[in-house]
Amino acid sequence: MTARRVVEVDTGGGWTPVCAYDDLIPGRGVAALVGGHQVAVFRDRAGRLYAVGNRDPFSGAYVVSRGLLGSRDGVPVVVEPMYHRAFDLRSGACADEPETPGGGPATLPVWPVRLAGAAGPSGDRPAGATAAPSADRPSAPPREHP
Repeated sequence: MTARRVVEVDTGGGWTPVCAYDDLIPGRGVAALVGGHQVAVFRDRAGRLYAVGNRDPFSGAYVVSRGLLGSRDGVPVVVEPMYHRAFDLRSGACADEPETPGGGPATLPVWPVRLAGAAGPSGDRPAGATAAPSADRPSAPPREHP
């Protein structure tokens, strides 16, 4: 019997289980409340995992998890459903404009995400799943902008 593979996110208070890896539909997202933060979690078609803030900085609506995945010039992005702005899933930066109409930064918080319980025949994790924070995935979340 294979171990159940669980997607976990760390918003600064330790790893929190979000959902089963197999329940994430490639190219689509889910929303989860992790450490008091609404997080949008995605699995791309190659099996890579991403966790960004669910709040769209342009509309203020918590809808990023309903966005669609794609890429721009090889950069993985999510296109949010309200104003169709694309955000880099690795850095949270908006690919379309640097600021919101109100002058705030057009960025999403980005959190470390990993696959736990992934021991299978080879013990491999999907490409892109991170087991620890890296330079482009801070261990503490950036502040969300009002």
